[in-house]
Amino acid sequence: MIVRVKSPCPPLECPSIYDLSRPLEVEVGCGRGRFLTGRAARNPDCEFLGIERMLERVHVFDGKCRRLGLANAHVVRNEALYTFHYLLPEHHARTVYVFFPDPWPKKKHHSHRLFGPLFLNALWKRLEVGGRLEFATDHEEYFHTVEEHFAGDARFARVEPMVRGPEEWTEFETLFRGQGLPIHAAAWKSLPVADERPLAPLTVAPEDEPREGIVRRVSRGKEWREEQRYADCDEERQV
Repeated sequence: MIVRVKSPCPPLECPSIYDLSRPLEVEVGCGRGRFLTGRAARNPDCEFLGIERMLERVHVFDGKCRRLGLANAHVVRNEALYTFHYLLPEHHARTVYVFFPDPWPKKKHHSHRLFGPLFLNALWKRLEVGGRLEFATDHEEYFHTVEEHFAGDARFARVEPMVRGPEEWTEFETLFRGQGLPIHAAAWKSLPVADERPLAPLTVAPEDEPREGIVRRVSRGKEWREEQRYADCDEERQV
């Protein structure tokens, strides 16, 4: 199901996501839903939310959910930072998955990367105590940068990442592994803090917005061409 964002700041209007008796798992950059729809099918007692910027992928994800009859899988077309900051319930997400975000390898573009203080603040606010962030990338420098962000944040502790077989690889992971690229994975859990403060209003200059949903590495062949085909659609802010 596609979750419609009708107002910029109130929580998402999707009652199943806010059923606090059911756990919630969230994937940032869910793509066409290969990973998340598989988890939803295997875990009917949990709610799943995918966050994706590209319109074509959102519709493919929704089509898979309808064909498979997955009432517990949802997708929203929005920026991940904004979604975490405003639209998710507090301390309810059991697991957040960020697999193969755009690394923005050029130094002048590093401000577009998802991981940074703003995202970590919002991530901690949405994870339940003991909830996990699962991260994977093929980009070694970005991996070490993310490690440094978490190492400097006392609200998180490093844990062993989940073990995923081929049936749980994302579309990009399948592609990268097929190219023989090394995969770097890590995970962190949320810790309780004595002094919890509300999130300050989000103010990010347009040129500094994280853009985790756009993939710009031309070596991806068919995936790259398909991304370019739908680039114009992605510029429309349909929410």
